[in-house]
Amino acid sequence: MQGTVDARRAYARATCYCRDCQAYARHLGQPGVMDAQGGTDIIAMNPDAVTFTAGEEHIAGLCLREGGLLRWYAGCCRTPLGNTPRHGHVAYVGVVAACLPDAQQRDAAFGPRDRIVLNAGAALGDVRPTPFAVIGGGLRIAAGVVTAKLRRQAPSLFFDMSGQPHRTAHPLSARDRRPARPEPA
Repeated sequence: MQGTVDARRAYARATCYCRDCQAYARHLGQPGVMDAQGGTDIIAMNPDAVTFTAGEEHIAGLCLREGGLLRWYAGCCRTPLGNTPRHGHVAYVGVVAACLPDAQQRDAAFGPRDRIVLNAGAALGDVRPTPFAVIGGGLRIAAGVVTAKLRRQAPSLFFDMSGQPHRTAHPLSARDRRPARPEPA
């Protein structure tokens, strides 16, 4: 798969330590998705900023729990792509930074990692929360989503014009969830 992202359409960059992000990374089994404390580097952006230029037929999806985010990946190599709400009328995709090839270019385009820390309480090690940065990032995301709504942005990327996913995001079975979501120590 190949694609591009337009950094000008990014809302915020955060590291998420939630158990769902950890389970997603473990299930895909790709090294480098999580940091040592279990955090996933996520770039929140408008889905119009993401374009696939080759291999779009390989996009696969899963959901970790009923009503949870849809988590997308390349079915051919299990590279994580991002997460979206369940309906395409919300202009949000959380691109997993690990799918972007060059860390230096990521930092130059989207700013340094860890300015915004989400769900620090679920981290596998000591991680300092960033409550004020979370509020600021949340406001930037909300502003981007509302602006897209006011502009009547059509669903894109993973969704059809009615807002339904182009592909089925299969729920993980209980058997697949167990190793992906071990109990905290």
